[in-house]
Formats: sequence, C-alpha cells, structure tokens
Amino acid sequence: MIWLLPLLAQAAEVQPDCEDPQYQIEMNICAARDYEEADAALNAQWEMTSATMKQWDAEHGFDDGRPGYFDTLLSAQRAWIAFRDAHCASEGYLFRGGSGEPMMISGCKAGLTRERTEQLRALVEFDG
Repeated sequence: MIWLLPLLAQAAEVQPDCEDPQYQIEMNICAARDYEEADAALNAQWEMTSATMKQWDAEHGFDDGRPGYFDTLLSAQRAWIAFRDAHCASEGYLFRGGSGEPMMISGCKAGLTRERTEQLRALVEFDG
C-alpha cells in the first residue's frame, strides 16, 4: 500500500468536478468519495438493522442452542467485509500497479456496499 502515498498526497491538492472528472487522479478521488458515501449509508443501515436484531433476540429469547439474530448478523457482516475487500482487490488487479487501480477498487466497493445496504434493509423489512 506504500504505492498509494504519492496518490494520496496529490489527492489532497486536487478538488475535482466529480460530474465530469478529466484526469485519472480526479477519477480516483471521485470513486473514493462515492465509496465513502456508500459506506456511510451502510453504517447508518447497520445501526438500524443491528438494533432490530437485538430487539428480536430480546423478544424471542430462543433456547435452541443456535446463535441469535444479532450474532448471526454480525458473523455474516464480518464475512461480507472480508469478501468485499478480497473481491475488490481482485477487480483492482485488472489495473494492477496502474493509476486506475484505486478507482477500480473504490468502484467495486461502492457497488457491493450499496447492494449490502439493501440486503440489510430487506432483513428488517421482511414481513413474513
């Protein structure tokens, strides 16, 4: 990750128009911002979903030896994070060592993060 240091130094100086980025550094910055926005939405949804799962655990108190709603959710989230990071590193390798690699990784993470946010939302909207 040391190779990112020069890009991060440049990024601090660049204020791109993310509606129409012209240079790779701008595209990288915009992709990173997009991921940050997706991650913030995921974290907000996580708070709501995990609170609901904890509430369901308290209400139902299953005693069948299996993990509760929240413990299962937490295990799944940890596995999903590992999957997201490894999968997006693989996508980034399509541009391995090139200036577009960070953009590919951020774009991948943004897309998967939005999908996961919807999955978390659907868990608590289920009306079975």
